[in-house]
Amino acid sequence: MANAWMVRAEKDGVLYDQFKEQNAVAIGWADIGPLDAFDSREAIQQAIRDAWPAWKPQAVAMATGQVYRFAHEIAVGDMVVTYDPRRRVYLVGTIAGPYQRDDRVDPDDPNLRPVNWRGEVLRDLLSLASRNSLGAISTLFLLPPEVAEDIERALASQQPAEEFSAEAGAVGDSAEDVFADIQSKATEFAKDRVSALGWDEMQDLVAGLLRALGYKTRVSAAGPDRGKDIVASPDGFGFEAPRIVVEVKHRKGAMGSQEIRSFLGGRHPQDKGLYVSTGGFTKDAYYEAERANIPLALMTIDELVESVIENYDKLDMATKQLLPMKRVYWPI
Repeated sequence: MANAWMVRAEKDGVLYDQFKEQNAVAIGWADIGPLDAFDSREAIQQAIRDAWPAWKPQAVAMATGQVYRFAHEIAVGDMVVTYDPRRRVYLVGTIAGPYQRDDRVDPDDPNLRPVNWRGEVLRDLLSLASRNSLGAISTLFLLPPEVAEDIERALASQQPAEEFSAEAGAVGDSAEDVFADIQSKATEFAKDRVSALGWDEMQDLVAGLLRALGYKTRVSAAGPDRGKDIVASPDGFGFEAPRIVVEVKHRKGAMGSQEIRSFLGGRHPQDKGLYVSTGGFTKDAYYEAERANIPLALMTIDELVESVIENYDKLDMATKQLLPMKRVYWPI
């Protein structure tokens, strides 16, 4: 039976689009040279020690296992999954060829496996157990069979799952690794909760975040809003600069350049723009924002949740009730 693997597209999924466009997955550790030059774990381990002498034994062991698996254990025909946290989608494919040293994805990640991509699966379609398992922080790890089956089911049906239990993805057992894994999973579960909010609740969450940052807000009533959902300013009326005009889109699909142009069309020269999209943005949308005639920030669900967590203590009670969270103390 074929195995199933998670290969992360670097931190925050920054290589997700490159993985998809180049029909490949890739990992780093470029400094040790081509991986097919090593015929054993011991040889890889020594090369990693030589390249990064300051690394702790636990870090060396984790890296050794991931590098060896990528070059020697992942097989043609195995399932492979990667994740875009900005859009909360998993890209699912099949390994199509042997290991290659190729920097077409990214020069810093020149160790590559070709992939035939089959489609995307929204995180919301997976069971809670699968989402927990997929939250592990490792660059590369083997997925439990139940999780692979759940992904296959979601890919074929595009329907939510019935719940079942599954083992968590493998991570290192040092205190630092366990804490980082808990942080990663907590962030993903926070995004799950935010994604489940209604449209009006999402608008209120963004407005509450702006108030926590020191602004007063006016939230548009339901109905046609002429391209704005929230106006934030120091005085609350929009007379005192900066005047921040906010559009909130709580949808599954990514916003494109047309939506950005439409938003910009109604702005005044002195306005600042914030466009929040829980479905993320296309490349063209980012390009349109960069060339906008006013300062415009695009915020994904990833960035929204990160900012909410960072400013959680400053949120008012009504906003905290939209995303109840509990502080956890961890020994250092």
